[in-house]
Amino acid sequence: MITFVFGMKELSILIPTYNDPCYELVKQLCKQADVLSLNYEILVADDGSTELSAIMENQRINHLAHCRLLVLRENCGRAYVRNFLASQAKNEWLLFIDADMVVCRDDFLKRYIDTEGDVIDGGVEIGPLIKGNLRSMYEHSKAHEHTLEKRQENPYHDFHTANFMIHRDVMNAHPFDQRFRYYGYEDVFLGKQLMEAGVKITHIDNPMSFEIFEDNDNFIRKTEEGLRTLYNFRNDLKDFSRIINFAEKHPILSRLVWLWHQQFRRIERRNLTGKKPSVGIFALYRLGFYLRQIY
Repeated sequence: MITFVFGMKELSILIPTYNDPCYELVKQLCKQADVLSLNYEILVADDGSTELSAIMENQRINHLAHCRLLVLRENCGRAYVRNFLASQAKNEWLLFIDADMVVCRDDFLKRYIDTEGDVIDGGVEIGPLIKGNLRSMYEHSKAHEHTLEKRQENPYHDFHTANFMIHRDVMNAHPFDQRFRYYGYEDVFLGKQLMEAGVKITHIDNPMSFEIFEDNDNFIRKTEEGLRTLYNFRNDLKDFSRIINFAEKHPILSRLVWLWHQQFRRIERRNLTGKKPSVGIFALYRLGFYLRQIY
């Protein structure tokens, strides 16, 4: 196994986006890169956005030095757009950042530059709690799972692609699996691929802030889409999903949860898309929705 040392100053920052304005994010990253005198580029790939406000704002990215907006005319999926960005990048190191992240420290890029490794995961921190927003409430309830110590305990299972750096050669050898056409779990599968290939993931304390949350209705729709993805790839993601493990190890309890979901899913969904959603009901709804595809 080759370990690459990031001592050079050549970096391609790659940002996939779909209906997320990210001009301010790009500006902040440019500012840090300029201070460090990096040889850098920032490529933003719009994966067929439909919201005019996001489209118009992101067009401003082309006016920033070292930055380009690449537009895909139709939505091709999260795995495809990340592979596309990697194919367009010219530098040796690739830093992937999700478009809904926020820069939360002035030495963000420097910390990556000073770290050695094949794949480096900087992690995320959760922004201020927004009362009544289910995504915000859920992410806060899971914040303890994003700590550096927790990620280091299970470096492959707790690998996420919202904020990570990878050497071009490693990315070329292990691209995102483009079977993952719809929302969810392409990052989980990449973590599994890297583990099986013996590629070390180095976790460091260098988060981006996650504080831009969709409304409850859209979050539930994305969650349902992600659970369909999980079901479709259940054989590939075995041992990398608590929901899959629960369904396989606890068939009697699973049947009871499914029966509950059959009876009360509409009531649960009204709560989750309403003004006072419950994180506990959300956990039950997720499990029930997944099991509904089995039974």
